[in-house]
Amino acid sequence: MASKLPLLLLLVAVTCLSQFYRVSNGVIAPELTRDLGLSPRELGWAGSAFFFALFAAQVPVGLWFDRFGARRTVAALSLLAVAGALVIAGATDATGLVIGRAIVGVGCAASFMSVVFLCARWFAPRELATALSWVFAASNIGTLAAATPLAWVAATVGWRAGFVGLAAVTVGVAIAFWAIVRDRPPGHPAAAARPESLIEIGRGLLEVWKTPGLVPVLCMHFFAYATMLTVLGVWGGPYLYAVHGLDAVQRGNVLLVMGVAQIAGILAYGPMDRLLGSRKKVVLGGAAISVALLGLLAVLPRPSLGLAVVLLCAVCFFCAFGTVIVAQGRALFPDRLAGRGVTTVNMAQCAGLTVLPAMVGYIVEAVGDPDRAYRLSFGALAIGLVLGAAVYVRSRDSATAR
Repeated sequence: MASKLPLLLLLVAVTCLSQFYRVSNGVIAPELTRDLGLSPRELGWAGSAFFFALFAAQVPVGLWFDRFGARRTVAALSLLAVAGALVIAGATDATGLVIGRAIVGVGCAASFMSVVFLCARWFAPRELATALSWVFAASNIGTLAAATPLAWVAATVGWRAGFVGLAAVTVGVAIAFWAIVRDRPPGHPAAAARPESLIEIGRGLLEVWKTPGLVPVLCMHFFAYATMLTVLGVWGGPYLYAVHGLDAVQRGNVLLVMGVAQIAGILAYGPMDRLLGSRKKVVLGGAAISVALLGLLAVLPRPSLGLAVVLLCAVCFFCAFGTVIVAQGRALFPDRLAGRGVTTVNMAQCAGLTVLPAMVGYIVEAVGDPDRAYRLSFGALAIGLVLGAAVYVRSRDSATAR
């Protein structure tokens, strides 16, 4: 384990940054709305821009993983995240914010899939889901940092200065990732990589998409993590502001607790596939509980702040089963298609993260009354999970990766 520690720490570092970037809009949404003159629809698109870019970059990232390895791909793309952070810091309107978040999205496009790609090589198959849960749970330090700490920075020196500082941190992490991470453990040399022709690239992608059992996994992955992050990372803060009147630091405190609940959920789900001997049961159980919680938020008119916080935290805990889906998806592909396989699975998550935050933005803008708008939004998210589970129930079960 000691030999794997530098790898794990740097995987945590790059995913922490990605988490911070993706959820940062949520806690400072009212400040962004005020300073940049955003409408709810524009705020929703700013939340989705990161994930649209993440989605669009998945196919080339998968090819680069298979051709160049995760080390070089992550280090190079992280420099784009630096540029995007600086664009956000200098934004003067919605267009600048959306462009900056899109650039950051490309810069973070390899971060989470590098965890799956590298852990599948450094850990035994039966250990994969647990290893992923460790890294993904620790990555939520970035989520926590984007809660109360970011709110404090925004209230003291301004959110623009916060993004300049984040750009500097990203430079340091990119350099360390390049210098320390290795794509394979010692004694496992890689086969010589060669450039693929367009025909070979097409054949590889077609083989991935023809993999039996892929479509049900993609359908569930479209809704699972995207539902949780739509609540935690994009619209939780605006909901707490519009319906319950919380200021920036108060919102940050609640989002901090929600982030802790998500970490606890990821850690709890990590070993569940081994305990139950099934990944499918874990995912369907988590989805069912999440639907029930979102349903309560949808039907309760203007719940008390205490009850709302409990339900929001419970959603973050029980909807944190995405790691299990990722492990199930990785088990579908041979090592030679690992890069393209895991990024294809991630495309579904990115597509969901593009669609769901924007959908909530349209609902909030169209309805007007905050309480009714957010109740409809929670209901729509619950329906999405039901639709994903209805297809996923036909998936091939697996307890451990191959």
